[in-house]
Amino acid sequence: MPRIESANGFPLAIYRARFLPSCLDPTSLNAIAQGPYSISFDSSSSITAADLEACLELIASSSAKAYAASGLGWSVVKKRKEMKLPDLRYLLLKNATDRIQGFLSFMLTYEDGHEVVYCYELHLAPSAQRQGIGKHLMGLVETVGKSAGVEKSMLTVFTENHTALIFYERLGYSKDDYSPQPRKMRNGTVKMPTYLILSKTLQEPSTDGKELEGNGAA
Repeated sequence: MPRIESANGFPLAIYRARFLPSCLDPTSLNAIAQGPYSISFDSSSSITAADLEACLELIASSSAKAYAASGLGWSVVKKRKEMKLPDLRYLLLKNATDRIQGFLSFMLTYEDGHEVVYCYELHLAPSAQRQGIGKHLMGLVETVGKSAGVEKSMLTVFTENHTALIFYERLGYSKDDYSPQPRKMRNGTVKMPTYLILSKTLQEPSTDGKELEGNGAA
């Protein structure tokens, strides 16, 4: 079975053991952050309804206006549906009272023929920002990508989100070749894209090892 399909077929416990071994220990996170925090790992089918809604509220509070201003548009119904995509995985940041303080959702997938790990959303509550948590979560996603043997880590960011652009650039991300380009209109004006696709090479693409041994599915 191809690598991506095999990886996405793993039960949650095997997926975590295969791609995130010992990485969710909060010790290193709480050494840099003003916790205590914990990070739990879920899939779109295992995340609780309450946690999903808490994540959705974080998206709405931080990005609904940016979505609405872009060509993508904002719809709670469509976003909730996207958050339930079968192969989506979640890293949930929680405080001592088990309340969601942030999350990162990602997927092992294909993008323009490349095997990648794609970061769908990264959002933190104001109280959890500027503590190194976003960098920590991105490091975990890159660990998944490297462990799975994919070529790149990718994400989408709104062009108006200058803080996020600087953050990702500092982590080594740059505009991907497939990112939207400026378009020249008939009247001569240039329409700039409202979002960019950024990527970071995790390892050089290989022509072998395209399969993982067994998917462990019961």
